Amino acid sequence: MTTFVDLAAWLAAEPADAALKDVVTTIAETCAGISRVVASGALSGSLGVAGTTNVQDEEQKKLDVITNDMLSDALKGCAPVAGLASEELEEIEPTGRVGGYLVTFDPLDGSSNIDVNVSVGTIFSVLPAPAGHAPAEADFLQPGRNQVAAGYAVYGPQTMLVLTLASGVNAFTLSADGQWLLTHPAVTVKADTAEFAINMSNQRHWAAPVQRYIDGCLQGKDGPRGKNFNMRWIASMVADVHRIMMRGGVFMYPWDSREPGKPGKLRLMYEANPMGLVVERAGGKATDGVTDILDIQPAKLHQRVPVVLGSANEVEVVRAEMRA
Repeated sequence: MTTFVDLAAWLAAEPADAALKDVVTTIAETCAGISRVVASGALSGSLGVAGTTNVQDEEQKKLDVITNDMLSDALKGCAPVAGLASEELEEIEPTGRVGGYLVTFDPLDGSSNIDVNVSVGTIFSVLPAPAGHAPAEADFLQPGRNQVAAGYAVYGPQTMLVLTLASGVNAFTLSADGQWLLTHPAVTVKADTAEFAINMSNQRHWAAPVQRYIDGCLQGKDGPRGKNFNMRWIASMVADVHRIMMRGGVFMYPWDSREPGKPGKLRLMYEANPMGLVVERAGGKATDGVTDILDIQPAKLHQRVPVVLGSANEVEVVRAEMRA
């Protein structure tokens, strides 16, 4: 019978400082709790809309509010956390402490799918906090390369936690008795792929380079790419990216002309940066089409960006098309 290392034992062997390990442990324990709430569905009355909108002007699901409160409360009680920011909240929330770490998170990515029992998840990012003062919003506006930890939990047929600290990416599966067990050590993203994930219903709104790239894929082996492609789209970033982490692929959420003043839909601080770090640490790439995601200097807390990430060679094909 296979013996798996649990998260606590794995963290104990990592070179990260004890305070960072406390933050990661708090997030992991809260994600285990979120998994139970998500799994209870209609039995706990947690499905449906909350009757409110968030700072993004999006209709909130009940579970958006519940999971945001769970993570906020847990992180406020975690001694090394000086402040937090959520996709669901307009402003940062200082904890009253100085130093340590800042945490940003999307508490329930893909929540529009929750009522139809499709995989959703939690995305998180950990940044160093300023040492000499309580954090302000400007202190959160750090490029993605400053992240000291990032990851996501996906609540699907199995609940999994995918995590990067100083290097590499490791994936843990939640056991029946509530332990995170290392089931996928040293995850790597295949460099080549014949699979792409994009919302094809927006095709007519894309810029010409994206149109050309997707058209080339759809022409298959008779087109310029010389091979057949499959399309996959779940409309939950966590689920789409997790598939790429496990078997390769490219995920795209580009700018489109419906809201030309917005550079993209996905949020840099809560989605693009943490997912970009995870994918890059696994050997993949992440870009906005021109600049590596992790090199973008954030200008505001809820900044949006176009995102292309996944298998390194395919991301470079997309980037070359966008530069043409």
